[in-house]
Amino acid sequence: MARRFVTLDVFTSQIFAGNPLAVVLDAEGLAPDAMQAIAKEFALSETVFVLPPENPAHRAKLRIFTPARELPFAGHPTVGTAVLLGRLDGGAGVRDLVVEEAVGPVRCRVEPLDAARGRARFDLPRLPEPVAGVVDAGAAAAALGLSQNDIGFDSFVPESWSAGVAFTLVPLKSLDAVGRAKPDMRHWGAAFGTQGHSAAFVFSRETAEPGHAFHARMFASSFGIGEDPATGAAVAAFAGAVARHGGLLDGDHDLVIEQGFEMGRPSRIVLSLALRVGVLTAAAIGGEAVVVSEGRLLA
Repeated sequence: MARRFVTLDVFTSQIFAGNPLAVVLDAEGLAPDAMQAIAKEFALSETVFVLPPENPAHRAKLRIFTPARELPFAGHPTVGTAVLLGRLDGGAGVRDLVVEEAVGPVRCRVEPLDAARGRARFDLPRLPEPVAGVVDAGAAAAALGLSQNDIGFDSFVPESWSAGVAFTLVPLKSLDAVGRAKPDMRHWGAAFGTQGHSAAFVFSRETAEPGHAFHARMFASSFGIGEDPATGAAVAAFAGAVARHGGLLDGDHDLVIEQGFEMGRPSRIVLSLALRVGVLTAAAIGGEAVVVSEGRLLA
C-alpha cells in the first residue's frame, strides 16, 4: 500500500533550517515495529504517523517515533503536524484543532501563512514537574567535556524535569561553553543515567541573536540521534526550571529559545508562560514550519 508522506522543517520559516520532520499520512494498518522501522529509515529526529482519532471531535491521533524508540509526546512533531493538517484542511485564518498523543489530547492553534508555511502553537498537555534525584555538576561537566566552572548561573543548577518526556537541564555560564559542549560517552551514564530517556539539554542566557532569552543544545544518543536541532519537549520541561529560577514576575511571558545554531540549522522556539503568585499555571510551545517535500511511502 502506498502511503503519503510529507517532510517539513520546523521552528523555522526557511527550508533547510530548523528541525526536519517526516509525517506519514494514511498510517492505518501499520504495526508499531513497522513504524519504528520507517522512522529508522527516515533517520530524522522524529517521524509522525497520522491515524484516525479515538475521539471524533479531535482532528487526528499521532504516534511519534525517533530512530530508536516511540515517544509519548514531542514538540516539533506536534507543531509540524499541526501546520500540515491545517494546510491539508485548507482555508485561511487562525483555527483550533486537537491531536491525540500518548500523553493526552493536545490543543493546537494553527495559522496558515502561505502555500508552504504555517505557524502553530500548542498548550502543554501536562505542566512540567521536577524529576526526583540529584544531578551532580561535576559529573555533568565531565559528560559534556567541560569544566565544572562552566556549570551554573543565577539560581539555575543541573536538574531533571519532565512535561511528558524527561530531560536533564544543564545551565552553562556562557555561549562559548555551550559551543564547546561535546558528549563524552565514557562519563555519560554517571551523569545522566543509562535507562529510559537519557538526554541532556544545555542552555545559557548568552544568545547568538539579540532579543532571544536562551541559547540551547540537546544531546540524546538514547533517542537514536546525537544532537537535535530543536527540541520542543525539552523546552516544555525547561518551562518548569524557568518558572522556578528565571526571575520572572507574575504575568504572561513569551520567550524565544534558539537552538540548532551549532548544527547549521538555526531554530527558534517560542515558549509562552503564565505565572500567577509565582506559580506556573499554563505554558505553550509555538513556532513556524515549512513544507520541504512530498511523496509516497511503499510500505
